[in-house]
Amino acid sequence: MLTIIFNWLYILFTCFCMGFVFSRFVEKYLNYSVKRLDSVCMAGLVMAAVYAQIFSLFGGVGAAANLILTAACIGACAALRHRMAVFLKCAWRNCPLPRRLVVLLMFFVWSYFTSRGYMVPDMNLYHGQSIRWIEEYGVVKGLGNLHMRFGYNSSVFALSALYSMKFLLGYSLHAVNGLIAFLLSTMVLEVLECFRRRKMLLSDYARAGAAYYLTTIWDEIIAPSSDYAVMCTLFFIVIKWLSQLEEEDRERRENIAPYALLCVAAVYALTLKVTAGLILVLTVKPAYRLLAEKRWKEIGIYLLMGLVTAVPWMIRTVLITGWLLYPSAAIDLFRVDWKVPEEILRGDAYCIRTWGRGSNQLADGDRLLVWFPNWFRNELSLMEKILVLGDWISCVAAAGMAAVAAIKRKREKLDMLLVLVTMAVCYLFWQFNAPMPRYGYAYILLLAALLAGYIIEEMHSAAKLHATETEHATEEIQSPEGNCPGPFLKKGHFMGKAIPAGVCYMVLTAYGLYKLYVCGCYIAGTYRLENYIWQETYVEGSQEHCEMDGVTIYYSSVSAWPGYDPFPAAPEPPEFEFELRGEGLKDGFRHK
Repeated sequence: MLTIIFNWLYILFTCFCMGFVFSRFVEKYLNYSVKRLDSVCMAGLVMAAVYAQIFSLFGGVGAAANLILTAACIGACAALRHRMAVFLKCAWRNCPLPRRLVVLLMFFVWSYFTSRGYMVPDMNLYHGQSIRWIEEYGVVKGLGNLHMRFGYNSSVFALSALYSMKFLLGYSLHAVNGLIAFLLSTMVLEVLECFRRRKMLLSDYARAGAAYYLTTIWDEIIAPSSDYAVMCTLFFIVIKWLSQLEEEDRERRENIAPYALLCVAAVYALTLKVTAGLILVLTVKPAYRLLAEKRWKEIGIYLLMGLVTAVPWMIRTVLITGWLLYPSAAIDLFRVDWKVPEEILRGDAYCIRTWGRGSNQLADGDRLLVWFPNWFRNELSLMEKILVLGDWISCVAAAGMAAVAAIKRKREKLDMLLVLVTMAVCYLFWQFNAPMPRYGYAYILLLAALLAGYIIEEMHSAAKLHATETEHATEEIQSPEGNCPGPFLKKGHFMGKAIPAGVCYMVLTAYGLYKLYVCGCYIAGTYRLENYIWQETYVEGSQEHCEMDGVTIYYSSVSAWPGYDPFPAAPEPPEFEFELRGEGLKDGFRHK
C-alpha cells in the first residue's frame, strides 16, 4: 500500500505537469482555459499514454522512459512555476475543507483496494505478459502470433508499463487502474451538491451511475485490466460533457473547445479498447459547429490532436498483428511476413463474441433466439437484468425523443439527446457483439441513468410551466388573506419536483449506506493481508516450457495460465503454429 501511494504521487506529479503544459497550449491556440484540476490530470494521463506508446516503438519502456519524462516535467515546473502555483492555490481555495478530507480519505481507501484483491482471469491469460513485453522490448513484430490476444494492444498496457517501476523496485507495480478509479471518484463526489441545490442535474445521474460502477470493481481494481480503464474514461467523458452543457456561464457553455477536446479524449478511449470507438458519435456536435463557422485552423489543431493520440497506437497494432484494427479484418492494408492470418483473426473475434454471450458452443453463437435468453437468464445478476430491461426501453425512448425533437426542431433539446442517442448506439453495439457486463458497464448504467434523469428534468420543466400558467390564471382571484396561488399550483410543485427528487435522494442515500456497509465488510475480510508496504504481486504462471531455436518458451498447463512470470509465455501447447523471425525474441514471430 505504501508503494502504491508513492507510485501514485509520482504519476500525479508527471500527469499534472504534462496536463498543465497542454492546458497552456489550449489557452494560447484555442482560447479556452481549463480550470479543473481533474481535467488537467486526465489530460496528462492521456499524454503519458501517448508518450509511453511512442517510446515503446524504440525500445523497452522502463528507466530511460521515466528519466526523460521526469526531466521534462521538472523543466515544465521550472518554466511555469508561477502559473502552476496560482492554479493550485485556486483549486485549493475552491475545494471546501470537508471535501478535501473526503478526497484524502478516498485516496487512502483506493490505495488500500489497489494493494490487494482479485485478479481477473484475463490478467493471467495475457494482460500481465502484454505489460512485460512492453517493459522489456517495447514492441515486437508479430507478437500476435505468439498469443493472438496480444493483438488487442490496449494503450493502458503501455501506461502501466511506464509506471510499473520495475527498474526501481525489482518487481512490476500495477496501480494505474486504481488511480484512474480514484480520479473518477473525486468527480462522483460532486453528486452530493444535489442535496445543497435541491435538484439533480443530468450530470448527477451520470455520476450516480459512475458511483455504482466504482462499487462493483473495488475488489478487482488491482488487476491491470483494460476494461476498468476504458469504462472509467467513458464515464469521465460523459460527465464532463454534460457538466459543460449545464454551465451557468453562457459563454463557457457555448464554447466549442471543451466538446472538441472531449472528442480527443474519446479517441484515447478507442485506443484503450476498440469497441469504445462509437463514443465518437459525440463528434457530431463540435464537427458541425466548426465546419459551419469555417474555423479551419481549429479544425486542423483538433485533427492533429486526434492523430497524435491514435497513430502511435495504430503503428503498434500493425507491428504486433499486421492489421490496423485488430481483431477486425475490415481494413486490410499491409502485406508483411508477421501478419496474423485472417482465419485466426476472425476466429478470435468470433470466440470473444461467443464467450461474451455466455455460450459454450460456437454453433449457437449467432442465433439470437438461442443465446439471448440464455445470456439474460444465466450471465446477469438481478440488478443487471433490471438495468438491461431499462436500457432496452431507453433505446426505444431515445429514438422516439430524437425523432420528435428533429421534427419539431427543438434545437435546445438536441445537445442532451445527442448524449442519450450516443449511449444507445454504444449499448446496442455492445449488446449484439460481446455483451459480457464488464465489457460494457458504462453503457448499461449511463443509458438507463440518463433517460431517467431526462424524464425527471422534463417533469420539472412541465411542472414549472404549469405553475406559471396557474399563477397567471389566479392573479384575478385572490383570497381575502392575501396572495394564494391555489391548491393546483402546490400540487404541481409537489408532483413535478418533490416526489421525483425525494425518491432520487432516498435511493442515493440508501444505496450509499448499503455500499458503505459492503465496503466495511470487504475491509474487515482483507485487512489481515500483509500488503501495507508492498502491493500484492502477480500470480505466478505455468512452468511448463519447451525450446524453440534456442529460446525457452513457457506455455499454459491444465492448472495454470501464463501470468506475468515466467516470461515469455504462450497459451498454447508446445505444438506451436508460429516461429521466430530471427535469432531472438526481439526479431519477433510469424505464422508457420
